[in-house]
Amino acid sequence: MDDWLKVKHMYIYDDSRVNWDAVEEAKRMQLAGTLICARIPGGFSLPRELMGDEAACLCYYDQPELMHDILGTVTETSFITNELISRHLTFDCLCVHEDMAGKSGPIVGPDTIREFILPHYRRNWDMLRSRGTKMFLQDSDGNMNSVIDIFIECGVNVFYPCEPAAGMDIVQLRKKYGNRIAMMGGIDKHVLRQGREVIKRELEYKLQPLMQGGGMCFGLDHRIPNMTPLDDYRYYVQTARDMLGLHSLEKGWGRMAL
Repeated sequence: MDDWLKVKHMYIYDDSRVNWDAVEEAKRMQLAGTLICARIPGGFSLPRELMGDEAACLCYYDQPELMHDILGTVTETSFITNELISRHLTFDCLCVHEDMAGKSGPIVGPDTIREFILPHYRRNWDMLRSRGTKMFLQDSDGNMNSVIDIFIECGVNVFYPCEPAAGMDIVQLRKKYGNRIAMMGGIDKHVLRQGREVIKRELEYKLQPLMQGGGMCFGLDHRIPNMTPLDDYRYYVQTARDMLGLHSLEKGWGRMAL
């Protein structure tokens, strides 16, 4: 607690946190078609950055008053900031970065999420949703299957990147949750180094059953792996775009080109 109190003032709201010129620019960009996002600190990600993984995990149990003070402080600051800005523009999406899971499952369980993280998420989300925000996106690698339900309770309705190597299968997630959630990513990055036959099989399994009904933004589940043959990457992008009925990318290859 003593360490936190030394830096707490850096997380408390003051008027300098809002750049009103940037807000006006965001309004202009939104009219031109740009997605405008609000962000809040992660209920696990921020404590982890402050004290490390192990200390953060223990803190929920050993020093709950410290964890509540950290998250209560950043919740209030993010709420005030988002509330002020949302008087002038409607955010399209609320985003939160967590990265709170490994291959075998999440580091933080449902009971802890409900006590510590749910109030943080809901305070911002309920306000922004009442002002027209449609999407609440959570970014976490790893196997999040066992905590998806509690995060839906927290308000999250878009999950990213849905990492196949950790057991996040977007086809099975759609069967289980239907249109209760949307997803981004979901294409196994590792197939890019396994040849065109494997790439095509992955795309056929993922894209074809999920092309109808919306709620899916296809893409790799993370960065392009090192040593991926460039021609095979191009094959992946063009084959996926052909399956989705998108125009050819003969020029204009953008980041995350699919």
